[in-house]
Amino acid sequence: MQLNNFGYKSERLIKNIVTVIIFLVLFCFHSFSQLPTVSILGDSYSTFEGYTTPLENEQWYFKTKRDRTDVEKVEQTWWWILCEEYGLQLEINNSYSGSTISYSGYYGRDYKDRSFITRAPNIGNPDIILVFGATNDDWAGAPLGTLKYEGWSEEDLYSFRPAMTYLTNYLTENHPKAKIYFIVNDCLKDEITSTIREVCNHYGISVVELKNIAKKTSHPTVAGMRQIAEQVGNALKPKE
Repeated sequence: MQLNNFGYKSERLIKNIVTVIIFLVLFCFHSFSQLPTVSILGDSYSTFEGYTTPLENEQWYFKTKRDRTDVEKVEQTWWWILCEEYGLQLEINNSYSGSTISYSGYYGRDYKDRSFITRAPNIGNPDIILVFGATNDDWAGAPLGTLKYEGWSEEDLYSFRPAMTYLTNYLTENHPKAKIYFIVNDCLKDEITSTIREVCNHYGISVVELKNIAKKTSHPTVAGMRQIAEQVGNALKPKE
């Protein structure tokens, strides 16, 4: 009777040990396989139907084929390629077609509801933040304004330069541990690009200036998407 009891306790002990070992293996596997997370704050270049947060954001790239672009699969977008080939996990893609950094939109419309500033609080808590914008500020002819690094008024944020400083200040203050990159389109006016360089330098944000991106109707094609992914991916690589 005592022998049987001893055998039962030994079997139970072995099962407990095995359970602990399995748990530790799974825990270690999860820890080592955790990929860096990335969130995107963008405009039309980073949209794809069904893959933005919120889903109601206006899109430019859709699942159904359209003549204005040859991009028809989410796997063809620059950010999908980037995550797949450079070992990143997408946390949030808060991109909105036609959106501006500032509150000034096309034809003098108020874009406060969709601006980068308004959407900035909704990007989660990622390891990496990719801001891909200012294209629409350029195309819409938003007022430039003057650089201002504190004490912003509501009126200030309708101009590009103070809106740019406000946005970068917000991101650096609220995501102190995140690595932030600002991606710059390759067709912007010099006053827009130079402002981005100056502001990002002030806040210690890395700038990725795109070169020779293939486009159709002013938006990246399949080839252009891959070019963006490669150029951004190269910027994200640790410097040797």
